[in-house]
Amino acid sequence: MYKAVIFDFDGTICDTGEGIKESVRYALNACGVEYDEKEDLSFVIGPPLLIMFQEHYGVSVTDAEELVKKYREHYTNGGLYNSYVYEGIEELLAQLKSDGILLGIASSKPTQYVELLLEKFNLLKYFDSVCGVDFKTDCEPKPSIIARCVEELGCSAEEILSVGDRSYDIDGAAENGADSAGVLWGYGTKFEFIESGAKFIAEKPADIEAIALGLYEQTEVVNGIYSGKILTVHNDEVTLCNGDTTYRECVDHPGGVAVIGITDEDEILLVRQFRYPYKEVIYEIPAGKVEKGEDPFETGRREFKEECGAVADTYFSLGEIYPSPGYTNEVIRLYGATGIEFEKQELDEDEFLEVKKMKLPVLVEKIMSGEIKDAKTVAAVFKLKEKINRQ
Repeated sequence: MYKAVIFDFDGTICDTGEGIKESVRYALNACGVEYDEKEDLSFVIGPPLLIMFQEHYGVSVTDAEELVKKYREHYTNGGLYNSYVYEGIEELLAQLKSDGILLGIASSKPTQYVELLLEKFNLLKYFDSVCGVDFKTDCEPKPSIIARCVEELGCSAEEILSVGDRSYDIDGAAENGADSAGVLWGYGTKFEFIESGAKFIAEKPADIEAIALGLYEQTEVVNGIYSGKILTVHNDEVTLCNGDTTYRECVDHPGGVAVIGITDEDEILLVRQFRYPYKEVIYEIPAGKVEKGEDPFETGRREFKEECGAVADTYFSLGEIYPSPGYTNEVIRLYGATGIEFEKQELDEDEFLEVKKMKLPVLVEKIMSGEIKDAKTVAAVFKLKEKINRQ
């Protein structure tokens, strides 16, 4: 487990790309520097601007300083706020703080800009240290910025995980003797992180917590076993946080939706059907798999209509469940439904079931006695019961 996590800012916490690119174009035009207007300017995000202008556009130090001045003129007056926080970042920061982990930022961006954006997005409260550059020394190398942040956090480099989206972040961590994680939601690539020696590569923000806690399992090789109509099975080689290698068998599933409907008579709609893997008839709430590209909510409405012939005036979310995280990535989304009217069922040709109605207390008793074992039904029933109790 790491004592602290230090984040880069641009491309890691916040997508500031469009505002930065706009301001670079403004500076180039203002200073008469020729450039390809169709060129993707993603490379400008990460390195110090003073160095970037010199290296990529071949200008002198004096001209680069003027470009930086023009850049800031535009960025301060609009480009700064053309930004957004990556999905899942605030949840990650809140969870890391709950885990007792110190948080810092080490950015090549001026500290004033970083703090303004953190305040705008209500994220400043999560950080114990914010280290950027000032307007006079904005070419400070990344290793130096990370070193300052490590010192402010009061940790040793070995207790730090440094997180960023470019090789500059990975190199800066290495020069300080700290472990690093490259993130794929920013502007860097997996090849860039491998080449620069990142210890970890994170696909989504939640991965960072797993890494920080010493629980992460990094996929190295995906070995396909079977690809069917619904399921894909693979046996993957993974690296554990301690560096050991092992294998994980995994079943990919497109995900499902289940609906627990409550009639005007306060009865719950259930279906009984034969489930081949268990070789028995079981009670369930109506459910089905999400088709490719389908909105899960529409899946729920469709399955409710097909299996029960039911159409509801009101649907409400009851969250998500992971039915069996030991071997499958299936996610089941749960909905409640009220204001129900009945139409004709529209069952598939190979689908045979009967619709049952049951009062909630009776349904709870059948769950507690073990007569009803279906996981999504158990979860939906108790979520609904708790929701009713809180009203």
